[in-house]
This record gives sequence, structure tokens and C-alpha cells, in this order.
Amino acid sequence: MTPKPIDSCIRENLEAYFRDLGGEAPHSMHEMLIRLVEKPLLEVVMQHSDGNQSKAAEWLGINRNTLRRKLVEHKLI
Repeated sequence: MTPKPIDSCIRENLEAYFRDLGGEAPHSMHEMLIRLVEKPLLEVVMQHSDGNQSKAAEWLGINRNTLRRKLVEHKLI
């Protein structure tokens, strides 16, 4: 079975989010989505890199210091 592309999953969940709002206007969606996506992204990448921050930072395309800051922000270290 072929997994769904990530963007399809995100789109479906955003459509459900708007349905659940029942016509109310959303706010701060960008911040909310970044916060909700970034932590599990970091958790999974750190797991698959066996905790190697240099490797994880390379996979994410970010600086190792940026990765450390984000890990601290999300209370992952």
C-alpha cells in the first residue's frame, strides 16, 4: 500500500479544522501549525538519527545550533 503524501494529509486536516470552526474565523494559524508540526518532526528525525544532532540537522537542512535551540524550545532535551 502506498502511503498518502504528507501534503494530502495536511490538506485534509486543515479542511476538517475549518469545518470544526463552524464559520468562526481562525487566528494565528501559521504559528499554530508550525508549533504542531515542528515538535513531531524533530522527535521522529532525532529517533531515526539515533540522537545524532549533527546528522539530524543535516537531514533537516538546518544548522546544528538551530536544531539544539529548537530541541530546547520543545523540551526535547
